Amino acid sequence: MRVPKVRLVGPQGEQVGIVRVEDALRLAQEADLDLVEVAPNSQPPVAKLMDYGKFKYEAAVKAREARRNQANTEIKEMRFRLKIDEHDYETKKGHVVRFLKGGDKVKITIMFRGREQSRPEMGRRLLLKLAEEVQEFAVVENMPSQEGRNMSLVLGPLKKKAEARDEQRKEREARKAAQDAERTEREAAKSSTKAEASDAAAADED
Repeated sequence: MRVPKVRLVGPQGEQVGIVRVEDALRLAQEADLDLVEVAPNSQPPVAKLMDYGKFKYEAAVKAREARRNQANTEIKEMRFRLKIDEHDYETKKGHVVRFLKGGDKVKITIMFRGREQSRPEMGRRLLLKLAEEVQEFAVVENMPSQEGRNMSLVLGPLKKKAEARDEQRKEREARKAAQDAERTEREAAKSSTKAEASDAAAADED
């Protein structure tokens, strides 16, 4: 550092104050830490006492996690007609919920045909109705917007992809455990019935 003084921050984020660089380096050496310049453009520059190796490692882990979450999150698209019947609406809403529970974003698109383009408020009403009905699993990231013959709304999942996968895995494990317990119970009941039948046959022979 080519400055005479720095504003020093301690390892826990505590403000030490403005000190000479020589004193800051001495404190770093005594604490077995590094003196790292974190805000070089400040007057005076801000430096922090830290374990630089640990800091770089944690930063790399966070960056890798952010990339992984970003890569895992997909945008699914679901298309609706303005005059969709109730059965199709419920079916498509079920797909939207499944995508959201899986940790993916969903782009809902209304496709206008012919004179339907003159009634954009009907499309907006349908999109907002759907958003309200799935609010247990989603947050609206982009309000309805129209582009040409289409109007879209984007829903984001309340849970991250990794969390959703972990939850789904636990649900599968719980279902399997319940099925195994039920199978064991049936086999035990079957064995008990056979034993009773065998005992009854033996009694008849006597």
